[in-house]
Amino acid sequence: MLALFVFMLAIGAFAGVMAGLLGVGGGIVLVPAFFYLFTSLGYGGDQVMQLCLGTSLATIVVTSLRSLQAHNRKGAVDWEILRGWGWGIALGAVIGGFAASALRSEVLQAVFGFLGILVGWYLAFGKSGWRIAEALPKGGLRAVLSSVLGFLSVLMGIGGGSLGVPLMSLHNVAIHRAVATAAGFGLAISIPALPGFLSVDIPADVRPPLTLGAINLPAFALVIAMTLITTPYGARLAHAMDPKPLKRVFAVFLTLVALNMLRKAFGF
Repeated sequence: MLALFVFMLAIGAFAGVMAGLLGVGGGIVLVPAFFYLFTSLGYGGDQVMQLCLGTSLATIVVTSLRSLQAHNRKGAVDWEILRGWGWGIALGAVIGGFAASALRSEVLQAVFGFLGILVGWYLAFGKSGWRIAEALPKGGLRAVLSSVLGFLSVLMGIGGGSLGVPLMSLHNVAIHRAVATAAGFGLAISIPALPGFLSVDIPADVRPPLTLGAINLPAFALVIAMTLITTPYGARLAHAMDPKPLKRVFAVFLTLVALNMLRKAFGF
């Protein structure tokens, strides 16, 4: 418990700083950090990725709500996009939650690895002026894309920022509105996914203390406490310095982490 306590404080602090400094969601940091922590301590067994994803998504409920409130006070949230996309994202998240509970940990590692590389490359090389359309799709295409977004986000244990912001930005949504609206995506992803992770039954001999389903409550509480403290400091650093070089460094770090996940998934 002492090792778990100390590492969770460090993980939460780092995730908060990165979220404030680079605008990346905490889940993209938390999932690999949880993975290495739980495996090194002998927790999780064959369901270690479910434990990582479930705990990460539980933290996203709180951080997304706080972020959405803050952005809404500034009038930055596009509620029309959120209403149009939210139901499809939530549907995909429900399916993703129960799918993740049934998938092998190696499959979830591979999904995180492949998508993590894509997110890393976008952080490193993406341009603010890139566009694939002048507006977000509607109708059937919106229903499909929103459900896929929710589904894949749950399988990665992330909120709305890592996939939702690039999607909106590529469809001509201003970046500040995309970031603000993605906080609402995070709620539509995390809350509907939790029942699937609460249904996971991790054997007692590899279950961390105070774990409910696939959600470790001490990790949830400690990470939330630290991210609430450190995210504002990261935001201040973002205004005091140019975050672009650090974003590229983080992109390299994320790509290496994702590649290592793939290596473990394929047994190398």
